[in-house]
Amino acid sequence: MSNSMKAAVLTEYKNIEWKTIPVPEISDEEVLIHVSYGGICGSDQHIFLGEFAPRTSTPLVQGHEFGGTVTKVGDKVTGFREGDRVVVDPIIPCGECGACKVKHYPACTTLKLVGVDLDGGFAEYVKVHEGMVYKISDKISDRHSALVELFSIGFHASNRSGIQAGQSALIWGGGRVGQCIMQAARTITDKSIFVVDVLDKRLEIAQSTCKDITIINPLKENPVDVVMEATGGMGVDVAFEAVGHGKHLENVPDPVLGCVKSIRGGGTICVLGLSDEPVPLVMKHIIWKEAKLIASRVSHGEFKEAIEYMDKGELNPEVLISAEFGGDQAQHAFEILDKEPQNYLKVLLKF
Repeated sequence: MSNSMKAAVLTEYKNIEWKTIPVPEISDEEVLIHVSYGGICGSDQHIFLGEFAPRTSTPLVQGHEFGGTVTKVGDKVTGFREGDRVVVDPIIPCGECGACKVKHYPACTTLKLVGVDLDGGFAEYVKVHEGMVYKISDKISDRHSALVELFSIGFHASNRSGIQAGQSALIWGGGRVGQCIMQAARTITDKSIFVVDVLDKRLEIAQSTCKDITIINPLKENPVDVVMEATGGMGVDVAFEAVGHGKHLENVPDPVLGCVKSIRGGGTICVLGLSDEPVPLVMKHIIWKEAKLIASRVSHGEFKEAIEYMDKGELNPEVLISAEFGGDQAQHAFEILDKEPQNYLKVLLKF
């Protein structure tokens, strides 16, 4: 094996170069993985544009959604061997803060991620601690392995919300995360799921993926009115907000407030969308309904669930893949995502 490899290196913000760099050297408890595919996440786009600075710095090899094959193991690694097909949970909690002390790792105050805070999977090889690695079977293709991390976020949100069999749900946002929440929720409940998005293409993908899905374009009809009419004025059991921006559209309810208004009494709102802008939340709406307002961030061991249901064929990762490029085309891939975000869900890089 050569001591050098090719990697998509963010040499400065907005500029990725396909460079030859050294293959990472592993410690006794690490494994070296030959990456097959990596997925470009929304946070990767923010990093590319420099919006995560000063948390991130250049040069950086991005990529926290990826799968591949183990090519080398450290002397103390016992759970993996060369040739294992694997995916990687990129989360690195500190282990010492208040959240970590109670094992609530997604809320770690100094949480780090492979591909964000240290070099990641947009390269031919990447090294990670064996505790972050999960084996996958041949039922999961190389392409789909890069989406396990994304589906784990969907399962984590479902788990945080407490949605149960026989309950209905609203998902406000039909992008990558919203689609994965929808598919994860469908493995739990067979009742009505409403999906809201301003892009008809995303709504069509949602409707073609799962049964008994009601799609709503808020530019054409009021989502709260549709939900209330369909549920006899009761509302849904759980509502997920997965938009994550402050683009307020005329005559369209704010996503968070829309979710609050769409739940039944005693229902739950699970918020995932990241935005620095305030939302027009009226607390009395939550108090009157004695609702639960909770948040969901990254995942907490749901890789096992994502792998299990992908293995059983109960998830459809292929519908999320909009395009595939070689690793040497990473710059182009990021540029088109920046210019035409409405035309893509998940873009993959092949290594």
